Amino acid sequence: MMDEWLNYDQFDREMWHSFFPSERVMLTQENLDAIKSLNDQISLQDVQEVYLPLIKLIQLQYQNYIQMQLQRLTFLKKSSRRIPYIIGIAGSVAVGKSTTARLLQILLNRLMPDQKVELITTDGFLYSNAELIERGIMDRKGFPESYDMERLITFLSDVKAGVDEVSAPTYSHNTYDIMPDQPQIIREPDILIVEGINVLQLPTAQPIYVSDFFDWSIYVDAAADLVKQWYLERFGMLLDTSFKDPANYYYPYTKGPREVAFDKAREVWDTVDLPNLRDYILPTRNRADVILHKTAHHKIDRIYLRAD
Repeated sequence: MMDEWLNYDQFDREMWHSFFPSERVMLTQENLDAIKSLNDQISLQDVQEVYLPLIKLIQLQYQNYIQMQLQRLTFLKKSSRRIPYIIGIAGSVAVGKSTTARLLQILLNRLMPDQKVELITTDGFLYSNAELIERGIMDRKGFPESYDMERLITFLSDVKAGVDEVSAPTYSHNTYDIMPDQPQIIREPDILIVEGINVLQLPTAQPIYVSDFFDWSIYVDAAADLVKQWYLERFGMLLDTSFKDPANYYYPYTKGPREVAFDKAREVWDTVDLPNLRDYILPTRNRADVILHKTAHHKIDRIYLRAD
């Protein structure tokens, strides 16, 4: 075992499922197909064997968190107030972390109906394409410097402080740009899921980490060669669905030879996404509380749980 894994307990699917062998899935395959990301794969068996035990563990963590917060407020003789529980979900592009985030939100809402569970993605905290061009870092989109980290940290600080209404910017994967006129309003969540490639990264200029606001964190992991395969498969599906929409970012790629478009996609992976994964995303893996390791066909084969 590599030193990196010394602080983790490792489980295969069978053992992980044995910790919470529930047969009640509560979802249909149609439900899963509706929330999965393009080219991702997820089954009812995945929910039963991997995600329900994970949800049960999150429930236990959340109950301990609420109890500790109440004890602290009582000790300090302060009035009770809502202090949201924040879960971070990190991983490479195309690895399926968005599907994991949406699935966790649905399962938590169904299993904890008295709690309000919200989800945001950090894509909205990217600088606009116009600003990235002005800064000369459009070719670094997705790297740490392409995000407005100060704004993200302010957002999380406000959420954690219990501000009644907090606004998060949103992002369009059709136009490949932020949508400044369509903010997502977060109103007093009990649990907030924050998903993005950068949520476990160390700060570049800020004195605090984004993950300082997290109460629990998950990293969705897979070998880089597999992620590249999924990235290219997703690119092909995007070409197939964007050829009728001139406003779509991928539309121009549909007007020429398909192989030329794929050559460009491979170039983007090799010069942007792979270096970002290698240098900035993967090094944050050992900061997560849980690592969901995927193998071929997006199948989770191992689960790592921080031992301390």
